[in-house]
Amino acid sequence: MVSEIGFGTWAIGGGSMVGDTPIGWGNADDQQSKEALLRALDAGINFFDTADIYGLGHSEELIGSVINNRKDVVIASKVGNVSRNGNFTTDYRKKYILQACEESLKRLKRETIDYYQLHTARLQDLKKGECIEAMDQLIKAGKIRYWGLSLPTFNPFPEAHYLMSHLSGSGFQLVLNIINRAAIPLIKEVYSAGYAIIARMPLQFGLLSGKFNSGMNFPDNDHRKHRLSEEIIEEYLRIQPVLSQLSDRYNMTQAQFALSYILSYREVSTVIPGIRTAGQVFLNTEGIKIITNEDRDMVEEMDFTRLMGMIMNKG
Repeated sequence: MVSEIGFGTWAIGGGSMVGDTPIGWGNADDQQSKEALLRALDAGINFFDTADIYGLGHSEELIGSVINNRKDVVIASKVGNVSRNGNFTTDYRKKYILQACEESLKRLKRETIDYYQLHTARLQDLKKGECIEAMDQLIKAGKIRYWGLSLPTFNPFPEAHYLMSHLSGSGFQLVLNIINRAAIPLIKEVYSAGYAIIARMPLQFGLLSGKFNSGMNFPDNDHRKHRLSEEIIEEYLRIQPVLSQLSDRYNMTQAQFALSYILSYREVSTVIPGIRTAGQVFLNTEGIKIITNEDRDMVEEMDFTRLMGMIMNKG
């Protein structure tokens, strides 16, 4: 059993770069990150999602230093995204996955990873079979308990359907938020097939937090500098007032409303907002109310087509 609100640990990995490409969220304070992890445990969060690429291993190291081998906590990590010779690439070969798992276990200070995910592996990777063989071997060896797939952001269907048709894996991590609702038909399908669902990017890189304004500027080591252009932020601010009215009706912050929208889908096992500080733990766990189906329908009638097109263009 996992908490409905989990802890996404991409941001605490810090402002890592692969060559000239930022793969983090800007600089992070390790002491603040450790305090956030501890506060999360106190708040009842028992699901922590990480990846070996976050901070080039630093996110896993922080989890290892605070949580290590606690049995009452569920740790999910990912494999397949790689920094190699100054370039960002992927590697889903069996040999690499087996080796990467051992290295993650050392950083996490755990005997077993509870839930291990192929990090946005594509259909051609799955069809080769090596990555699936690796996951099955890791389960037999007791290195991981379950495995699944973190699905692509904009078209999660081909990879999910492939694993379901081959009865492989136990769950999917997918993007679901007020703006990006592409996966809604899929969540009902995979839930019916017995797969668990992790909802990521609940705040669309912070857009749905209600804290962005015109002229936002991100540091060079924050991936949002390239993903959230001034035009994207301006387009969101144009339609934000309606969401603000809805969140005010429930006496929630806009971020809390965004999380509540996702949790209104009973198929979702857990949602993983990115957390950096103990204060964010409080904001993401207190005051959450499940919104009505009518208000959820109102959100889904809103037209984000232009905004989604702009976001997809940035990748």
